[in-house]
Amino acid sequence: MRVKWMRKRDRSLFANAAALLICGVLAGVVVAAAAFPAIAMGGLAMKSGSEAYGGLPSQLQVLQSPQISYVYASDNKTLIATIYDENRHDIPLAQIPKIMQNAIIAAEDQRFYEHNGVDVQGVIRAYVANQNSDSQQGASTLTMQYVRQALTYFSNSPSAIIAATERTNARKLKEIKYAMTLETQLTKDQILERYLNIAAFGNATYGIYAASQVFFNKIPKNLTLGEAALLAGLVKAPSTYDPTTKAGRTAALDRRQYVLSQMVKNGFITQAEADTALKTPLKIIGKRTPNGCTATRKNHWGFFCDYLYRWWMQQEAFGSDASSRENKLKAGGYRIVTTLDVKVQEAAKKNIEKQVPTGSSDALMIAAVEPGTGKIKAMATNRKYGLDTSKNGQSTDPAKRKLGIKGTYPTTTNPLISGGGDITGYKMGSTFKMFTMVAALEEGYTLDYPIAAKSPYKSKYIVERNSRAACKDDRDHWCPVNANPSWMNGVRNMWTGFGRSVNTYFVPLQERVGAEKAVDVAKRLGIQFRAKGTKDAPADYEFATNKDLTKSWGPFTLGVSDAVPLEMANAYATLAADGKYCEPIPVAKITDHDGNVLNDVTKPRCNQAVKADVARAAVDAARCAVGDRSSVSRCDQGTASWVRGVVGKPVMGKTGTTDDLWTATLALSTKQLAVAGTMADPDHAQANREMSAPKTNYAVAYTMRDALKGKKSINFTPPSSKYTTGKRVSVPSVTCRGVDDARSILRGRGFQVEVDSKPVDSSCPAGTVARTDPDGWTVENGYVLLYISNGKAPTRPTDGPGEGGQGGPGGPRGPR
Repeated sequence: MRVKWMRKRDRSLFANAAALLICGVLAGVVVAAAAFPAIAMGGLAMKSGSEAYGGLPSQLQVLQSPQISYVYASDNKTLIATIYDENRHDIPLAQIPKIMQNAIIAAEDQRFYEHNGVDVQGVIRAYVANQNSDSQQGASTLTMQYVRQALTYFSNSPSAIIAATERTNARKLKEIKYAMTLETQLTKDQILERYLNIAAFGNATYGIYAASQVFFNKIPKNLTLGEAALLAGLVKAPSTYDPTTKAGRTAALDRRQYVLSQMVKNGFITQAEADTALKTPLKIIGKRTPNGCTATRKNHWGFFCDYLYRWWMQQEAFGSDASSRENKLKAGGYRIVTTLDVKVQEAAKKNIEKQVPTGSSDALMIAAVEPGTGKIKAMATNRKYGLDTSKNGQSTDPAKRKLGIKGTYPTTTNPLISGGGDITGYKMGSTFKMFTMVAALEEGYTLDYPIAAKSPYKSKYIVERNSRAACKDDRDHWCPVNANPSWMNGVRNMWTGFGRSVNTYFVPLQERVGAEKAVDVAKRLGIQFRAKGTKDAPADYEFATNKDLTKSWGPFTLGVSDAVPLEMANAYATLAADGKYCEPIPVAKITDHDGNVLNDVTKPRCNQAVKADVARAAVDAARCAVGDRSSVSRCDQGTASWVRGVVGKPVMGKTGTTDDLWTATLALSTKQLAVAGTMADPDHAQANREMSAPKTNYAVAYTMRDALKGKKSINFTPPSSKYTTGKRVSVPSVTCRGVDDARSILRGRGFQVEVDSKPVDSSCPAGTVARTDPDGWTVENGYVLLYISNGKAPTRPTDGPGEGGQGGPGGPRGPR
């Protein structure tokens, strides 16, 4: 075996200078002597180390070649994606087997451990051979090859790249000088390590790690002798020797035989070992390393990967502008451990596909977030994330369809779940009632605050005259209605109003609180209001940022503005975390190529958006909607009372649909996880067809169940009495009294009185008070609703779930 030589600073400097002069002359540099006159050569003998040849350019000193970045799931094991400009992952020489080191030396520089960066014997041999042959031999050592490649990689201008690669004597002489200088500063092993990490092996692979992965699907330390010899042979001419092509495979195998013979000649292996290697079949994979979010290991992970990319591009920690941040991601060699929980992600995808398979123009989208940290646990939809839209169906938007524009199904890269670009979001329906309720609690209203709900309700909000939403007897005002009046009307409080999703409870509640305060709560909980309008037709963004417009934004509480599932999941997660809002974050840990952990950029970014007891009160009411309750709750029925039985854990949430069922949403949260799902048509948000609330609800509820399987139950903290009950007073009995008399008595006790104009069955005389709602006790200065008798015998009212389409297991679908 050859003995490694020490650094060349221990050798004769005069010999180095002489070698440089000989090489320059043989390279045809006639004026080489002028560059190194005798007086200068005399001076060289009095210098030491790299000072003899001048300093090295920075490219050969500190810069790192582009590295591949790896993106992992939260388990730190499951690879989600690889992102790179160049497929390269530097590894230390200790991780490169000796057979690979020896193979590259045998193939490219057999006197590597004997020369000082320039092989004078090789130069003479090549010079003589080139005088007598049309084919040109090279005499570049591994050190010289590394110098050339490093100068090329790290050049910052086209002219510098040309200067590093042009076939001129001046370039060659500079390369020789740098090689000899480099060998005074690095050991042979350091140079060999750098070479094996920078060399191009073809098929878009750079460095031995990537080459091993692409050609043999293994890491370098597991390479066999035959595989190492093949790879060593590729660097001479990667395209010519490409073993994945028919012609290239033959050339590569011939080249491998040469490498093995040189390894025998140099004593690296025996002839018997070479013969065995030649007889052993090679299994060449030739599969390029996937690159980017369109090539995630599972294509439904691409939506999360895309969010990670967008998040990265906003972080100043990775650069001052978009270009530098993207370069860091694609060339920095990071190990990125994300927040994606494979169990939750797969649960979401499975349950989505059960309800709405991939291929449908309707998108069912789910996001999951961890309360208290903002960590995104899942982002799934019934779409493939990718660029190949050749099999997509026609757009469901009539205008686009006329132009032949394809839709986003089944393949798209649009950020359907997280929003951005053209995706402003979807109408979230009654899930927005949460923001009005929080605003009311902040203003001092308690959970038992009563409002006499009736349908329709004449609001103070002005609408377009004679529009569909206008009152029949007053064409300028908005008259919201309840989806199921017989089930929803009556005196409601926040528990029952939220549980039954009573529109005409929340619209007057918003009137009392102020729409601008409800909008402010939504913004604090992360709703971004992306939709922009025009001067004549302002949209979400203008309403949310204009205080004058916000005050008149009556329908806001019914969810007429755009949001995306990720925002809704995080908003409900904030309340489950006692009002602690955390910015949605896709990363848990980032380690750079040198092993440094970037702690600052992965820290949760949180603030107390809502007082803890206010959040607890809102959660307590939200438990009613999904069949859960606390020790202080006063729930009756909810629009999705079956959810608690499915999830099997303390849970709160809210269903939401829009007029004509253009969209359907369910937002749920436990203490450990928040899940929100929306079904909509991303291509035509106001499609003239119904979305399925039951399918949405099933997908969300069963995703929550599957994600929490095996985890302990954590209960919500009940709110304090400050936010649950106001001062209680008795309601005087006015049954069978005249309406004016009853109104006078109740107002005398400080109550606000409403009269339901629709007569009800009662044994009291027609036109008198049949009953009050509430009766017995209520909140001081609260509402009392008078029902008027029709004089007929009473019948038992029929109850049924409201908010059409919110049914589920154990709850039939109610009327719209």
